[in-house]
Amino acid sequence: MASLGQIIFGSMITLIILFSAIIILILALSFSGNLSEVRSSSMFPIANLGDDKLLSCYLNTAENNLREVKVTWEKQDLTGLVYQYANGAPELTDQNSQFKERTQLFPDALLKGNASLLLRSVTSRDDGQYTCSISSSGGGGKVDIHLRTAAFSAPTFKFSDGVLTAQANRWLPKPNVTWTNYDGDFLVGSSSFTQNSAGIFSVVSTLPSVNISDTYTCRIGNKLVTSVSRATVTDSGVLKNTYFTYSAAPSLLASTYLSIMTAVLCICYLT
Repeated sequence: MASLGQIIFGSMITLIILFSAIIILILALSFSGNLSEVRSSSMFPIANLGDDKLLSCYLNTAENNLREVKVTWEKQDLTGLVYQYANGAPELTDQNSQFKERTQLFPDALLKGNASLLLRSVTSRDDGQYTCSISSSGGGGKVDIHLRTAAFSAPTFKFSDGVLTAQANRWLPKPNVTWTNYDGDFLVGSSSFTQNSAGIFSVVSTLPSVNISDTYTCRIGNKLVTSVSRATVTDSGVLKNTYFTYSAAPSLLASTYLSIMTAVLCICYLT
């Protein structure tokens, strides 16, 4: 006969497995969207404030000449529509004023099932969940797209008196800065931040004791976007190459999973 401790331990293991299965299911549904023929190539896009952004939405069909196409774009907790296309033309009577003259579909692409929405001059108010719904002769359905907004820019570099300086003028949320050498070892730099009236941060980061002909990597990033710049110091200046990386999904999903699993494991340990 099992002891009380063995019963409790077995129950905790069962709870861990159950919680894991539930969280995995939630994450799977979040990434895959609704089980329909309508899909998106990017469920969690990130838009740079002030730039245009294309929100992907398409009907998974082999037809190249769809008929009776109707497309509706909506935004969660918003009165009115983002955009609507029906009867062969835009129908914008119920369009919310926030999106007036800022949105566009592409009629030729619609015939092939592509209902992607061009959103011009993105603002922080555009952040949120959008639903793209399609109905047509070739099928239909809907998909949710979670648009996240940020401000980010590539840094410029200058070298003077043995100090390498990186400056980036547009970041939101507030970023962190790290420096590494060619071998990936972390170096000690100094960073300062200035915030303008729009809440956008500019950052100036300096790295002392820099050697000519050496290559250094400066990473400026927040929870959404990271710029990775490799800067090589030369006698005539700084040669640099920058690229951006983007987070694949909101950190809330991962943090929720970790919080639940930590709580369950703590309970198991205390028991």
